[in-house]
Amino acid sequence: MSHQPTLGLIGSGKIGGALARLAVDAGLNVVLSNSRGPETLADLVAELGPQARAATPAEAAAAGDWVVVTIPLKNYRQVPVAPLAGKVVLDTANYYPDRDGSIAELDAEEVTTSELLQRHLPDSKIVKAFNNIWVNHLTSLARPAGSPDRSVLPIAGDATDAKAAATQLLDLIGFDALDTGSLADSWRFQRDTPAYVGLYFKDPQNKTAEDPGGPTSAETIRAALAAAQRPNA
Repeated sequence: MSHQPTLGLIGSGKIGGALARLAVDAGLNVVLSNSRGPETLADLVAELGPQARAATPAEAAAAGDWVVVTIPLKNYRQVPVAPLAGKVVLDTANYYPDRDGSIAELDAEEVTTSELLQRHLPDSKIVKAFNNIWVNHLTSLARPAGSPDRSVLPIAGDATDAKAAATQLLDLIGFDALDTGSLADSWRFQRDTPAYVGLYFKDPQNKTAEDPGGPTSAETIRAALAAAQRPNA
């Protein structure tokens, strides 16, 4: 990328805001969007500074070298399709039936959340990422490349080049990536699995809002992925 790389965000809530801050700190441009309109992001843009601007979801999609979709799963069909054609799209979604309503294919474990988004965006390259870490730890555990206490985040996807691009983004904002396989395999780090959230607590037995997080290795994640079981299997 010869130009200043840009991270596009579709959804600018807690995870989107944290990723925007990490991206700006890494020297990236950021284009934020949400479902309520660019004017509602004025405070966040002012906080982030001149590298950030607010736009519509379609504009954020068009602007991004990478685009992160970080919205409630129930709204995934609202993600703009055309401007994301050919792009690497990182999906942070988790399925919460009490919020998202019951989705039969997910309840039957016939697909993963990211496979639903891939179906909606057939010409995009979906990579599952950032869904298995608490937002506070996403901020507190970011470390420069080469740091001995750098944490690892799992990713999954069907396109090798897209996973390479996602790995580059993670590296820029402070994390190493562990390729865990295809989108169909991404259930291994979805909610309620051993690799979900708890791995990044400094004190996993006493999870408090004040927990600063602890560095998590690829070996730890691999063991958690191997221990994952489908609840209905």
